[in-house]
Amino acid sequence: QVQLEESGGGSVQAGGSLRLSCVVSGDTYRITFMSWHRQAPGKERERVAWIVRNVGNTEYATSVKGRFIVSQDKAKNTLYLQMNSLKPDDTAMYYCAADLIGAPFPYWGQGTQVTVST
Repeated sequence: QVQLEESGGGSVQAGGSLRLSCVVSGDTYRITFMSWHRQAPGKERERVAWIVRNVGNTEYATSVKGRFIVSQDKAKNTLYLQMNSLKPDDTAMYYCAADLIGAPFPYWGQGTQVTVST
């Protein structure tokens, strides 16, 4: 199993930037795939960015493509989400998740709040 802890959330004005971090501990050698998700009040959770652990391939939701960048530092067991040109619609709780070999479900962090004001 793994443990994930997000940080870096906060309040920012529209057009600003934030960088989220997700530190992973435990059986990190079993991780195949990591992702960032968000959930705003009254809305379903949305996967916004993901990365293949071993090769670094990335994909993004249409809503954030061109503004968000997902990256990883495997030596530090840390996943990042650089968020640029933030909009009020980006306001949500942001979670990181890890998929592991042999695990039937992903592991989740506790989340970090991002609030974007006009």
